Amino acid sequence: MKTVSVDAVQVDGFKIETKSRQHIAIVDQPPAGGGVDAGPTPLEYLFISLSGCIITIGNIVAKQRRLPVRKIEVHVEGELDTDVLMGKNTSDRAGFTGVRVQVKVDADMSQAEKEAFIKEVDARCPISDNVHNLTPIEFSVE
Repeated sequence: MKTVSVDAVQVDGFKIETKSRQHIAIVDQPPAGGGVDAGPTPLEYLFISLSGCIITIGNIVAKQRRLPVRKIEVHVEGELDTDVLMGKNTSDRAGFTGVRVQVKVDADMSQAEKEAFIKEVDARCPISDNVHNLTPIEFSVE
């Protein structure tokens, strides 16, 4: 088993500094949301994580199976009701109503082979798995 951890601290307003291993990433909101646009929003980071995982696992699968994959590109998008996160609506979910992932695979493979490849990638991607399935979250408060 592998433990993954990230620390985050509010710097100023909506600006947040996160640290994972030796890497620092900034989370923020656009000016219209009260931030200074110093970095992606948490919602955007979710999609960054998903797309990054798909490409990473895609490269692992391609290498393991010796597939002729030259490049993978991913576009992720989805909609959510911002009234929920703003506390104006409590009857709907706070999360995305759906997530659409468009993957371009530059490889000498048929469409069916590319689709089978991405199906395997999706099945092996931990981020995709956490989006597909309910993962318990345990909070402790100090």
